[in-house]
Amino acid sequence: MTEPSTTTTTAIASTPEGSTPPGAVPTELRPLRVRVISSLGFAAIAIVGVLIVLYAWQLPPFSSAVETTENALVRGQVTIIGPQLSGYVFEVPVQDFQYVKTGDLLVRLDDRIYKQRLDQALAQLAVQKASLANVVQQRNSAEATIKLRQAALVDSQAQARKSTADLRRNEELISDGSVSKRELDVTRAANAQTIAAVAQAQASLEIARQDVQTVIVNRGSLEAAVASADAAVELARIDLSNTRITAPRDGQLGQIGVRLGAYVNSGAQLMALVPKQLWVIANMKETQMDNVQVGQPVTFTVDALNHRKFHGTVQHISPATGSEFSLLQADNATGNFVKIAQRVPVRITVDPDQAESERLRPGLSVVVSIDTAGRLKNSPP
Repeated sequence: MTEPSTTTTTAIASTPEGSTPPGAVPTELRPLRVRVISSLGFAAIAIVGVLIVLYAWQLPPFSSAVETTENALVRGQVTIIGPQLSGYVFEVPVQDFQYVKTGDLLVRLDDRIYKQRLDQALAQLAVQKASLANVVQQRNSAEATIKLRQAALVDSQAQARKSTADLRRNEELISDGSVSKRELDVTRAANAQTIAAVAQAQASLEIARQDVQTVIVNRGSLEAAVASADAAVELARIDLSNTRITAPRDGQLGQIGVRLGAYVNSGAQLMALVPKQLWVIANMKETQMDNVQVGQPVTFTVDALNHRKFHGTVQHISPATGSEFSLLQADNATGNFVKIAQRVPVRITVDPDQAESERLRPGLSVVVSIDTAGRLKNSPP
């Protein structure tokens, strides 16, 4: 057992000074080995860093079928409640954040002036209707006058025919002396009078007919006046009804911005009404839109609810990027172009019957995740 040790000791002892023992790394190769190990370590660290960046940005080979964005908000049809006319506030029967139903009274304005305007419009309508009824009576009277003038004309024509016959007879009798010249002159004068009476009767008949036409024209004007007065009455009724501001739909009120006795102008913002119907608008980057489709399943978490998860569905995709709807659009032809990923709004419906979905409020920030590989909802399996 002691022989190998003795042999090894003897070999080491017999090695010349300054030479490398068998199996040992030469001294001049040790720095190269350290450099190689250091380079490999730095390379490994760099590779790990690149992989971490690729994973953080979801770039290949770590790209996912789920597209996520934090640029998303809960939306709702918030209705601004305001008066259609001006006046003093007479009643405010609601309070901040109160739930209301369609038709509930929110604000009532002082309606005394508008009641008087309605009474005035009704009185004017009665006057116009009376004038129209008077025109109807005038037409009946004018038509009766026409009949009277027609009868007078017939009588005048008969008298004229008789006087003409008398004149012809006397002209025949004057040759044999049966009729004197004086009697013939009287007959001629009478005939001329009857002819003039016929002309006068015809003129009177024409005047009576023109009177009827005048009455007809006046009736059309008065009928238009009655229609205008009737419209004025309806407008007065609408104004009177608008003194009562009611809820246009079910929902919850915001803060009440009007007080009893205050004077409000038409169109002033009095309060806001938030309905129960809500949805989510997610502003996705254009680089995320390749596989996004209507009907894809969505999950989103709400910051205000301790990141509680809800489910939804892609309902619509905007026809243009959000910048296209801005009032001041960027002009990229100025020479100072910087490429920025545009955002495409995506409307997401909230699936019904979810726990605590009633706690969602318009304006809350959410984090949206769209599963682009998921089966489209309402489509066959």
